[in-house]
Formats: sequence, structure tokens, C-alpha cells
Amino acid sequence: MRRNTARALIVLASLMAFIAIFAVWVNRQLLNTDNWTKTSSQMLADPVIRNQVADFLVDQLYANVDVQAELQAALPPRLQPLAGPAAGALRNLADNASRQMLARPRAQQAWEDANRAAHETFLKVVEGGGPIVSTQGGVVTLDARTLLVQTADRVGVGGRVVAKIPPNAGQITVLKSDQLAAAQDIVRLLKPLAIGLVVASLALFGIALAIAPGWRRQIARLYGIGLVVAGVTALVVTKLAGDEVVNSFATTAALEPAVQNAWTIITPLLHQATVALIGYGVLLFLGAWVAGPMRPAVAIRRALAPYLHDPLIAYAGLAIVLAIGILWWSPTPATRNPVLALALVVLIALGFEAVRRQTVREFPDASRAEALGRWQERIQAGGRWIGGRASSGARVARDSVTQGTATVRQAAAPHLGGRGDTPAEDTPATVTGPPTEAEKLDQLERLVRLRDAGALDEEEFRTQKAKLLQGDTAQLDGGA
Repeated sequence: MRRNTARALIVLASLMAFIAIFAVWVNRQLLNTDNWTKTSSQMLADPVIRNQVADFLVDQLYANVDVQAELQAALPPRLQPLAGPAAGALRNLADNASRQMLARPRAQQAWEDANRAAHETFLKVVEGGGPIVSTQGGVVTLDARTLLVQTADRVGVGGRVVAKIPPNAGQITVLKSDQLAAAQDIVRLLKPLAIGLVVASLALFGIALAIAPGWRRQIARLYGIGLVVAGVTALVVTKLAGDEVVNSFATTAALEPAVQNAWTIITPLLHQATVALIGYGVLLFLGAWVAGPMRPAVAIRRALAPYLHDPLIAYAGLAIVLAIGILWWSPTPATRNPVLALALVVLIALGFEAVRRQTVREFPDASRAEALGRWQERIQAGGRWIGGRASSGARVARDSVTQGTATVRQAAAPHLGGRGDTPAEDTPATVTGPPTEAEKLDQLERLVRLRDAGALDEEEFRTQKAKLLQGDTAQLDGGA
């Protein structure tokens, strides 16, 4: 009964960890003005998104100002018929000018200011506070009018034209009134759960450990598996959500790359939290495995037992590992937060102490001197094995070279005429005929092996190869 209860608690704790990923992301990304503003700068730095913003500004300029009429009024009477073509040509220049303008610090600062103001309005709307809800009807807009004015000046139609731009020109709708209720429900649900879900998940894990003391290693392993499953599921959900966002906001095929890039830019924190959860699950699973009965795990504990007997040495080693893994590397968002990093260190220390005590009980007579002696024996045995393999390989190579040399000499003996190391009287008196193609190929392969083995240098190899291919086997150099 206790084990079944512990299993149920672990399943619930894993589910809470899954929901906590999205709650933390909503709080850190969507409900944090500084992070939102920083993300907006990253969006504008993306060339695809920047080009879409530039096109929007030019479209707004031409939609709110009659550029052709303004040019016609500025031209002499004879040139006024050219106002239409000039306005069309000016639009192409405006596209390039707008894109160049958005790459400048002044425009980027204006974009950040507009996003900061829009996000502050968004928070007031979704939190239901302030008169802005009643005055704007729950609609949140991103005011890009400043960028629109800069675009007009950059194109060269500023001055009187800027004064004719309506106050509401360049407005980008972020939240509509019919979306207000859903946004408020999401914020009310997820905002207080960001830390609460994490604490509740760990608390359920602790309760499961407490109610089943004889099954703690299995509980830790099950919780590690649950965290990995929760993280992998979150990755799948994020991918599906990204596809839905792209399909919803990309009204045309031309907008799909920009929307996809925007989703990629606003979800790094979500991916980091997901990967971190998977990493914690793997770490917990490995810890439970090291404490298990399998032979490799027992061998690890036996090797570490002499050092785990001394708490000073054991915790000094743990401190070095934690200093490298948390303070220096900081691979997850939690390790970069002082409070969360401290909590993570405490949890790791508790697990380490449990394994240390288990090892001390299993190997009470472990000695560092004996352990050092075993390591020296293993190193020496490994050295002898490597030396034996090297000697065997060298002997096989020498035998192969000797056999290859003898074979080539034997094959070439009928054509040597008594030269070289083979006596003339041992050679046959007659030659049956020129070698066949198969014989030539066989002799060529033997020459290649001799060249690779070092019995022939490159010049000797080329000479013998040329004679062989020319069919002049009677003059092959048997000495080689």
C-alpha cells in the first residue's frame, strides 16, 4: 500500500513538474517587462523580422499619406504628370531606406521604448488594474508611430507629410478585447504557480521517500524517469504549439518565416527549462543506479569506499564537482539563480550523503592503501596488455613481409636468369610463355605489399611496375 501510494505521488509530482515548466516560462518571458523588451530587440535584430517591420512601416506611410499628391503639389506644373511614376519609384527606395533605418541605434531604441510601453499596458490589462482597461477597451497596441515618422524623414517626404500622418497610424495590435478574458485566466492560473509547482513537486517526492523507507532507491529512480518524461513531453508540446502559432499568425506564406523566427526567439527560456528538467531526471536516475545492486554500480562504490569513509575527503571532492558544475559551468537556469542554486546543492548533498552511508555500511574495512594498490595493478595489467598487443602486431607484420618477399622472389625466379639472391642453376631452363593478365595482377599486388611494407622504395616500385605492365617479365629485378 505504501509503495502504491508512493508511485501515485511520484506520478503527480512529475505532472506538476511538467506544468511548472510553462508556468516559469510565462512568468519569466511573457510577464517580465525587462525580458520582453530584451526579446523585442532580438526580434528586430533578425533580418527576416526586420524586413517585415520595414514593409509594414512603408505600407502605413503610403496608406495614411497621399504621397503622389504631395509630390504633385511640390513639382512645377510641367512635371506634375510625373508624380505618379515618381511615387512608385519612391516606394522601392522607401523599402530599402526603411530597412537601413531599422538597423540604426536610434530606431532600435525607439522600437525598445515602444515595446516596453506596450508590455506595461499589457500587464495592466491582463491584471485588471488601472483605468486603461476602460479607456482602451482591453486592446493592447504597439505604437510604432515614432518609427513611421523616422521612415518618412529617411525617405525624404517628411516635413509637411509628417504632420498629416494620423495619430493612430503605425499601431500594431498585441491583444484584442475578445482575447482579454482568456489572457487574464492564463495569468491568474500560471503566475502564482511558477514557484509553487516546483516546491509542491519536490515536496511530494519527499513525502514518497518518507512513507516508503525501504523503497527509496526505487522511488528516486521513478522520479528521475518521471522528470525525463515530463521534459520530453514539454518539448513535444512546445513544437506543436509553435506550429499552431505559425499557422494562426502567418496570414500569408510570406509571413511564415518571420513568425517562425519570432517564436524561436521568445522560447529559449522554455527550451532551457525543459532541457534542465531532463538533465535533473537523468542525474537522479544515475544516482539511484549507483546505489543499486548491479555489478558495475557495486564496483564503483567499492572503488570509492576508501575515500567515502572520510567525510572530509568525500565532501571536499563533492565541493569541487559542484563548484565546477554549478558556479563555473552553470548549465541550467536554476544554477544561475542564487536561491535555486542553493536548493539544488542541498538536494545533491542529501543524495550524496545517502550513497556515502550505504557505501560505508557495505565496505567497512575499505582502505585507501589497498585501493591504490588495486589501481596500480590494473594500470600495470593494462600496460602489459597493450605491450603484448603491440608485440603481436609487429610480429605478424614481419612475418607477412618475409612471406611476401619470398613469394615474389619465387614468382620472379623463372625470369631472373641467375641474378640476385636466387642461384642461376635453380631457375628453370625454359619459360613456358608470357604471363597471363591474372599473373600480372597477382605480381602487381605483391609489389604493392612489398612497397607498403618498406621492402621496396618508391623508385624501385615504379621501375618494377613499369616492367611488369610492359610484359618484360624476363628483366624483373629479383634482388628487389
